[in-house]
Amino acid sequence: MNENFSLVDLFKLMGEKGASDLHLQAGSRPFLRIGRVLTEFLDFPVLTEEYLAKIIREVIPDKFSIFEEKHNLDTAVGIPEVGRFRVNVFQQRGSIALVGRKIANVIPDFESLHLPESTGRIADFLNGLVLVTGATGCGKSSTLAAVINNINKQRKCHILCIEDPIEFLYRNKEAIITQREVEVDVGSFKEALRYVVRQDPDVILIGEIRDEETVKFALRGAETGRLVLGTVHSTNATQTIERILGFFPQNEQLQARKNLSRYLKAVISQTLVPSCQEGINLVPVCEIMFVNQIISKLIAEGMDNKIIQAIKAGVKEEGMQDFEQALIDLINKGVITKETGLQYTESPESMEMKLKGVFLNDSSSIIF
Repeated sequence: MNENFSLVDLFKLMGEKGASDLHLQAGSRPFLRIGRVLTEFLDFPVLTEEYLAKIIREVIPDKFSIFEEKHNLDTAVGIPEVGRFRVNVFQQRGSIALVGRKIANVIPDFESLHLPESTGRIADFLNGLVLVTGATGCGKSSTLAAVINNINKQRKCHILCIEDPIEFLYRNKEAIITQREVEVDVGSFKEALRYVVRQDPDVILIGEIRDEETVKFALRGAETGRLVLGTVHSTNATQTIERILGFFPQNEQLQARKNLSRYLKAVISQTLVPSCQEGINLVPVCEIMFVNQIISKLIAEGMDNKIIQAIKAGVKEEGMQDFEQALIDLINKGVITKETGLQYTESPESMEMKLKGVFLNDSSSIIF
């Protein structure tokens, strides 16, 4: 039984067990997420409120007061020879809890993340708005890190990242990279946005788009010739457009739609599914939409329900793909099992037929 242990000991255990997440709460033993499964570690005692607060305070002594004041804290910590971790400390049922996620030691690239080759096109955009979407924990931050890493390798420019918290630590290569952490380098996200243009950026990473003000800033930035990168909690391109427009009052949505049709360049929607390849726990399944003239027109005219047809029509020539085709490709490459693909697709019957080589007319032609 491990009676005396620190948060650093638990972070080390994550590495030893290949865990992605650590869950701690008063009144429970530590849990690790290994693959997709949460596992309770019985070798550790049940955590008391006092002991949990103590081991957290030891790791973030300068920020623990933020949790005490707001009952929530998002931060990142680096432990020498152990790794870097994104940490959320929060209150639940009146007591303290923590979730920690391991961040890759190396800045990821598209290949190491097992992303489709066409996602690399994002790094070639000089302006416009690019959104990476999906649920919490689906790898959005890692995908954007790969984009930043690629731009850093090949373009002489200024990349400005506004982060809450900073996860990946970049080093200047061809580009100059500025990273501002909310509540450390700048008081608030709103304050950081206010001064962005004065800092002469060519590429702006704004993290999660969470309100009307952030959307307006992102579109303004794209309008002024900058490349703006952000994330949205949505499951596909159509839902992403609905969510973005939903931030605006009804009387502003028409203009917002027109702006989105002009400046949106791409939406990458992703989810993680179990892999059957040795050494790979989870692999991303991506819907990829690049905004061409047809999709721009569909967005402008409010025909969002036809976007999926345009994505399917642009698969071969433009590198787009829908979720079903992405799953089929992964099955054919032996990256996931057929059973996994059928579990995650919206239409198992359609996928079964396509895997057998039977393709029905899915009315992919687009009529305005």
